[in-house]
Amino acid sequence: MAESAVPLAPGLRGIAADWSSDQRAFKNVPWGKAMMWIFLLSDTFIFSCFLISYMTVRMSTTVPWPNASEVFALTIFGNHIPLILIAIMTFILISSSGTMAMAVKFGYQKNKRMTAFLLIVTAIFGASFVGMQAFEWTKLIVEEGVRPWGNPMGAPQFGATFFMITGFHGTHVTIGVIFLIIVAVKVLRGSLDEERPGFMTGRKGRYEIVEIMGLYWHFVDLVWVFIFAFFYLW
Repeated sequence: MAESAVPLAPGLRGIAADWSSDQRAFKNVPWGKAMMWIFLLSDTFIFSCFLISYMTVRMSTTVPWPNASEVFALTIFGNHIPLILIAIMTFILISSSGTMAMAVKFGYQKNKRMTAFLLIVTAIFGASFVGMQAFEWTKLIVEEGVRPWGNPMGAPQFGATFFMITGFHGTHVTIGVIFLIIVAVKVLRGSLDEERPGFMTGRKGRYEIVEIMGLYWHFVDLVWVFIFAFFYLW
């Protein structure tokens, strides 16, 4: 006869015991994936605080806010094109979501070569994004004289919010590029198939780490969509 279920303690103690037991809330969910979701949830709060702070400063300042279309414009072959660099950066990052999704697909098919190739392509997209962001920062600092504590083009809070938000996001992309390369190398070496001891290996024959990296990368891409909409288009 099947054993009867052990009753849960009443109140918050019962809820805590239920979640910590991993029997209901995360049943059949790998711990790595569950922990990534929890991390992304906490990161969502941080980015939300940054964007809400930016909107609060933007709406409350009495000094004119710089026009993003002019600030982030580039002159190419004598033509003044607004937001061209930001548009290219956005296209690259959104495209990287597609290659990341395909890497996850081929990962669960255990196609090592295609998985590693698509991870490297995604990393190249991410590195290109960071490189363009570095160019953008250099242009603002050197040519426009924008600083975190001041801005010759208008509201001084512009520099503080810009460097804080884009810098924090760029750090996420940089970290993601590093981990994508690490996972790609492990896939090529067969570490995921043989469950070799080491960092980010996972269970034998399972490519869950590729999906976990996909969750992180899609989150980074999604955050950029909000930054693009609120900071550059507003």
